[in-house]
Amino acid sequence: MNSLVNAFVLTYAALFPIINPVGNAPIILSMTRTRTEHERAVLARNVAIASFFLLVTSLLVGSHVLVFFGISLPVVRIGGGLVVTAFGWRMLNSGVSADGHTPAPNRADEPLDSFYPYTMPLTVGPGSMSVAITLGSQRPAYDKLSDLMQTAGGAFAGILAICVTIFLCYRFAERTVHRLGPSGTNVLVRLMAFILLCIGIQIIWHGWQGLMALPH
Repeated sequence: MNSLVNAFVLTYAALFPIINPVGNAPIILSMTRTRTEHERAVLARNVAIASFFLLVTSLLVGSHVLVFFGISLPVVRIGGGLVVTAFGWRMLNSGVSADGHTPAPNRADEPLDSFYPYTMPLTVGPGSMSVAITLGSQRPAYDKLSDLMQTAGGAFAGILAICVTIFLCYRFAERTVHRLGPSGTNVLVRLMAFILLCIGIQIIWHGWQGLMALPH
């Protein structure tokens, strides 16, 4: 039982800060401002489901895929950090184009693609995937099959809890952000976009440090 609880706490605590569903909720809401509440509810459900499969896949086979292609984890972090940084920069400057005109909002009759950019890279980006890969690649050796099953079950439960948190934050984002008003929401979105930009740069830095530590 201790192995299950420890794996659950470790997985949830490691993934929550980098996924940051609370901070992403205003961004999701601003990107779907022309959609109905039902469409946003469906989007929240689909994002949570897709996030679960992405994280579980990264946890189980991510390290093996990297070995197969000869890619090191620091390189994944650098590449992923560039994607997160670019997305954060675009979000930080959204609403004003290069010539100073405000772009037209997304058409409400266009179908919502729940995977890009809502699931990846906004929710489950390269940073959280690299964390899941790291957790999966650092499995200790167990003498008993029961200990291994408990650890795996705790990790899966931690990912499931993260995805439930994602669903709740995205599903009820409108009620939370409504109290802030348009100005407060805009400030919060810009702040979260800036934090996302900084997270991307931090991921690049950690990847660079890990790359320099590798034997040449």
